[in-house]
Amino acid sequence: MSPHESDRRHIERQIAYARPIVALLALIALLEQIPYSHAHHTIYFLIAYLFLAVLALLFERMLTGLTWHLPLASDLMALGFFIYLSPTTVPAWFPYLFVCYAAGIRWGLRVAFPMAGGLALLLVMITAVKGEVHWMRVIAWLGLVGATLAAGGGSAFLGDLSRSFAAQNELLARVSSTMQVDQGLSESLRLLLEELTQAFHTDGAMLVYRDSDLERIFVWQLKSGESERLIPENLALTRADGFLLDDLDATICWNSLTGAGAGFGWDRRDGRTLKALPRLPAATQQVLALRSFMSVSFDQMGQPAGRLFLLNGRRAFRREDLMWFERVARHVGPSVENIFLLRHLRARAIEGERSRISRDLHDGILQTLLSIEIQLDVLRRRVSGSPEHTASGLANLQQTVKNESAELRHMVTDLRPLRVQSADLIDLMRGFAERYRNESTLALDVLIDSVELHAPDRVCREIFQIYREALNNIKKHAKASHVVVKLSQDDSRLVLVVDDNGEGFSFAGKFTGDELDRLRLGPISIKERTRTVGGVLTVESNPGHGARLTIEVPLG
Repeated sequence: MSPHESDRRHIERQIAYARPIVALLALIALLEQIPYSHAHHTIYFLIAYLFLAVLALLFERMLTGLTWHLPLASDLMALGFFIYLSPTTVPAWFPYLFVCYAAGIRWGLRVAFPMAGGLALLLVMITAVKGEVHWMRVIAWLGLVGATLAAGGGSAFLGDLSRSFAAQNELLARVSSTMQVDQGLSESLRLLLEELTQAFHTDGAMLVYRDSDLERIFVWQLKSGESERLIPENLALTRADGFLLDDLDATICWNSLTGAGAGFGWDRRDGRTLKALPRLPAATQQVLALRSFMSVSFDQMGQPAGRLFLLNGRRAFRREDLMWFERVARHVGPSVENIFLLRHLRARAIEGERSRISRDLHDGILQTLLSIEIQLDVLRRRVSGSPEHTASGLANLQQTVKNESAELRHMVTDLRPLRVQSADLIDLMRGFAERYRNESTLALDVLIDSVELHAPDRVCREIFQIYREALNNIKKHAKASHVVVKLSQDDSRLVLVVDDNGEGFSFAGKFTGDELDRLRLGPISIKERTRTVGGVLTVESNPGHGARLTIEVPLG
């Protein structure tokens, strides 16, 4: 069950529990006011209403998988019938307050408050007609109307607060659910902006992000009702002021942009009202066809990094709307930050992978092709004078081409995207180890503690890529004779250790991935893959005596 659904059912359960309690209070008040002989019909009605309220409560508890609840119209009819039957209106105040409270929850304050006023006037008029308040006591009568309306309106207000709380929690839950790593940055932002336009009833929304590393700003804009993939506009930092409003700590609303305009805002750090509100440049307003907008900032690494905009509200924005928008931005800020950080990590991982492929091609196949070219030139010159040597050289070249073709085939195979699940990881590791032993002279031991692994698929995919890349690096560069791989899992983490007895790295000692970054050392692609899954890389190197890589991935 989703969090917002749980909140809604909790509030409906309050109504279900309150109904029999109110019926019992009304029955007690009636028995205190009127002798049984004068009010037996009303007493029978309240007992029947109490019985039905208990049945409705039990029925709603049994139907936990459904969203059924007793319609409020039935309580309104019961209140009217009770007022008609009862010799006195005093006990009717209890069901009256209950109906106002339930209407506030289900219909909202705009409907519940006028209804409470009408019912309050009806109750007091019936009270006057029945002689409980004399017509000439106007002050007492008006006071009773006001007190009854205040009580009913207060109950409706409490119900409306509960409904608003559930609606806000529902929006926060939906907004959080849009930030999914697997669906990518563009789709996550599209879903986020779509939720915001629907929640605040606007014609569009926009997210502006300042990328300090690339010295660019990126703008994602969504118009209400669009479902196409968002492609960000890539702009130079010189245009940042036009979208970031010169002040990233300003929380702003403009309800009108004509002339001097009409708006309000405050400094998000201390809540101080802004006397001079920043505005978007006129050219930007024309491009966006702006009539009104609200804008709040979101953070990255504890500093403001961009803005969220809601464009062209279908009604005038209020201070409550801007406060709620600011709260939503604070709630979703960490998720947006994680999505952007993952985007950076993936970009760096891709860059590292390209660099690795470039080095492999340069040091391997390209060097071999250059060697083949030189040998062919030599053989071409010898072909007429020494055919035996030429035949022998061609045979060697043929074997070299065959070996390099096999190496290139393996490289292409390794570049194919893998769909690794936790159930397949052990089999894939053992299968790669078998092929690795057949293609190299290294002794490889793969030790896996657990028969079954339980980890997210993306973690298993990156662990396998790290395992494969580490072994390939050892085969090409380490000059090792023995490699030991250990994979283990407990309740909190997954650990991969790759230990070899080769030449080690150019440095000596034990370093984390962050320390290696500062020193500009270590395997770039493995570092980025480890960060992608939130893991910690440790490299221990002893030049001339081998190296050990340890990757720990938390599973909490």
